[in-house]
Amino acid sequence: MDQGNTAFILIAAAFVLLMTPGLAFFYGGLVKAKSVISMMMMSFGALGLIGVLWVLFGYAIAFPGAEGTVAPWAIDWSAIGLTSLLETPEDAAYPPMAFVCFQATFAILTVALVSGAIADRAKFGAWMLFAGVWATVVYFPVASWVFNFGLADDGSFEYGGWITKGLQDVFGVGAIDFAGGTAVHINAGAAALALALVLGKRVGFQKGVHVPHNPPFVLLGAGLLWFGWFGFNAGSELAADGTAALAFINTIAAPAAALLAWLLVEKIKDGKPTSVGAASGAVAGLVAITPACASVDPIWAIVLGFIAGAACALAIELKYKLGFDDSLDVVGIHLVGGLIGTLYLGFFANGTGLFMGGDASQLIVQAIAALAVLAYSFVLAFVIGLAIEKTIGFRVKNEDEIAGIDTVVHGEVGYTLSDAKV
Repeated sequence: MDQGNTAFILIAAAFVLLMTPGLAFFYGGLVKAKSVISMMMMSFGALGLIGVLWVLFGYAIAFPGAEGTVAPWAIDWSAIGLTSLLETPEDAAYPPMAFVCFQATFAILTVALVSGAIADRAKFGAWMLFAGVWATVVYFPVASWVFNFGLADDGSFEYGGWITKGLQDVFGVGAIDFAGGTAVHINAGAAALALALVLGKRVGFQKGVHVPHNPPFVLLGAGLLWFGWFGFNAGSELAADGTAALAFINTIAAPAAALLAWLLVEKIKDGKPTSVGAASGAVAGLVAITPACASVDPIWAIVLGFIAGAACALAIELKYKLGFDDSLDVVGIHLVGGLIGTLYLGFFANGTGLFMGGDASQLIVQAIAALAVLAYSFVLAFVIGLAIEKTIGFRVKNEDEIAGIDTVVHGEVGYTLSDAKV
């Protein structure tokens, strides 16, 4: 067992776990002051619920091993409760439980990401029910499609889900998603769009009405997300080597370029670059580089960052033109950014991209993977969300939304400015 790589994986897992509290700050700063507790609690609620479900059965669904080859849904019954993974095989590079820990943090964050689309108007209990069901029927199997693979000595997929091994069998190459462009960002973004449609628009929804109440929170959250993202991307190599180092530098380059591009778009379009724009641009670049971080050179990571930053800055305006209320721009940043990063590999992936010595096969499999995850997640999230809305109700009353839902849902306020009772 390589103790260095084991330490690397466990530290990376801790980095990624920090991303969920970071997301809570990022989202919390974007909502109004009387909804900040509600918003942050949806991230922390996901942390608690998905952490438990992952141990009970989530890992068993997401990583059925060779038994789940190409299957859209499989489960390793021996991994229920993780008891079978406590011992480390003599020839293992790291303890199986280290990988379990690392992947648990991905599941938690992906579910938490979805909550940004329904800020200011969702019941906490309904959200928790959605989170548990969606994770079980969407995230866990999609993670298996993307992350459940084993490699042969020549680097080809020896086994894996249909997005990796299955597409390789048909097209000669499997889809590239090093750290979760499809499984995390397209998946969460599609679910966010579905929930935004189910819950409908906030009261008084129009451009300029709902403004961030705490931009410093947004910047703090973006900083924590960026910090954690090094574990997210570099950690996905599962070894402290050159590939991890490449993923690390690309996780600096792409979001830095995206931050600049977003600010440039704001300056041209609105006349002023904003702090929220800087934070959002960095996150857009982080999203886009996630699937590509180990497959493009740093110069192409910068190009990807500029494209993603500018495109996402424009994409967040679509909700006003198309009439859906994605409160905190999960669709405009995570869905659009995830699609850009995933499809970009079809052109610029080292060795297989259309402009990097390959043919159209890589672009085709990237598009198939992206669209399949988008459609699967959107449809099931819409069905689950609609079922909850029609039964126990997903959305709070309009009067509670206007007043601010922190006191109604949680009996707390985000800011107490005096000792007087509120």
